[in-house]
Amino acid sequence: MVGAPIGVLALQGDVREHRRSLERLGRVVVEVKTPSDLEKVGGIVLPGGESTAISLLLNSSGLTEPLTRAIAGGLPTFGTCAGLVLLANSILDGRPDQVQLHGLDVVVRRNGYGRQLASFEGIVVGHGPLEGASLPAVFIRAPIIESIGDGVEVLGTVTHADAETPTLVRRGSVLASSFHPELTSDDRIHHLFCAMVEAAAE
Repeated sequence: MVGAPIGVLALQGDVREHRRSLERLGRVVVEVKTPSDLEKVGGIVLPGGESTAISLLLNSSGLTEPLTRAIAGGLPTFGTCAGLVLLANSILDGRPDQVQLHGLDVVVRRNGYGRQLASFEGIVVGHGPLEGASLPAVFIRAPIIESIGDGVEVLGTVTHADAETPTLVRRGSVLASSFHPELTSDDRIHHLFCAMVEAAAE
């Protein structure tokens, strides 16, 4: 095992799948369910799932404020699908009482690629540190990134409905995808996040 422990928010969603991806990379994984769990980790993954359910559980667990502060303070954070929705500064078609962690200056639309029946698998083209990579991606009721703010770097795009759309973005210590890399055996995006955790620890 190497490096600082990495947390996976373990309230709802693809917790086991993210844990498996990180453990394949030799990481110690902590399931984060309480504020005290959050204090043990050098980075955190916000998994895909149901963003409304996760919002309710963040509030009932007392994690909303500590997690918001930690992300603002530079805790490396990786949000996938619902995790991206939670991190976005602006959510279209969201609930008014939905938790927003304000970790990433993007506008996202919930279920922007369609409902469950419109779920699909595709190939994300890598940019920046992933330049030239062809990344298998699973989109399930996925949010679509409508726009990005200054300083947000596009690390991956997908062609959908004849348009190239950003699907993997990063700003500072926050990484987010609209798809589910944890549902494939390709660990390159998790490896990138592990590198971000290590850089923050130096």
